[in-house]
Amino acid sequence: MLDLLGIGERIAVERKALGLTQTQLAQRSRTSRATITALETGAQRELGFNKIMAILTVLGLDLRLTAANAGQQTLEDLQRERDR
Repeated sequence: MLDLLGIGERIAVERKALGLTQTQLAQRSRTSRATITALETGAQRELGFNKIMAILTVLGLDLRLTAANAGQQTLEDLQRERDR
């Protein structure tokens, strides 16, 4: 299951891949740099849907809802294990 920490980690990876600083991402998504930092480091416990969507949009990502996988590994799970 992807939680806010997982989302934050993915945001950090995508931000860096695009060559954006936290400040640039914050400006483009109309959030604060402190929010971006807290999200990427897992210090952000709650964040509104609109803020998450604004950040993801800047990065060219979206958020999808799917049926729960009943504990089975997803492709993302397998890729993470391979990359370790």
